Amino acid sequence: MEQDDASLDLYALREVFDRERIMLCFNGPITATLIEEIGKALRRHMEALEESPGSVADVFSVYIEMTQNIRRYAQSRSSLDLESASIIVSRDDAGRHVVVAGNVVYEGDGDALAARITALAGLSKEELKAAFKTQLRQPRTELSGSAGLGLIDMARKASQPLRCKIQSLDDDRSFFSLRVVL
Repeated sequence: MEQDDASLDLYALREVFDRERIMLCFNGPITATLIEEIGKALRRHMEALEESPGSVADVFSVYIEMTQNIRRYAQSRSSLDLESASIIVSRDDAGRHVVVAGNVVYEGDGDALAARITALAGLSKEELKAAFKTQLRQPRTELSGSAGLGLIDMARKASQPLRCKIQSLDDDRSFFSLRVVL
């Protein structure tokens, strides 16, 4: 049987997935339908692994929040470069679920989001709860159409502070990624 380079690369990628305990990986344009279908597949996979209902709900919730935020951002900027997302759901060495998602953003937007994440990372669980309640009371018109609750909610569910990374691509754009450990 003849082997081509593609099959060797795919096997090497599979080995990385196994070694890193990656349950789900997606890279490409993200649509509402795709978000929903991948979410259903993720939920079914976790249920088949007999994960606790709470873990399934938390991972699903964080996955949905992250992917919907990426999609809304791309739509608000009307740019083909921003329509793609990279998403990984895995387990770490301690058995916790890790959801990482990233996309291309404009430089200033990434910096502003990183500042919010850094601020949230410094808050205790009690402070996050208070911030959530305060944000809940804010009029949506003052928040650019978003209640801003999703990021705080992810921070509340996380077992570690949220972490983000910005990698510069050119003068105007960066790749922004967010890591949530549940």
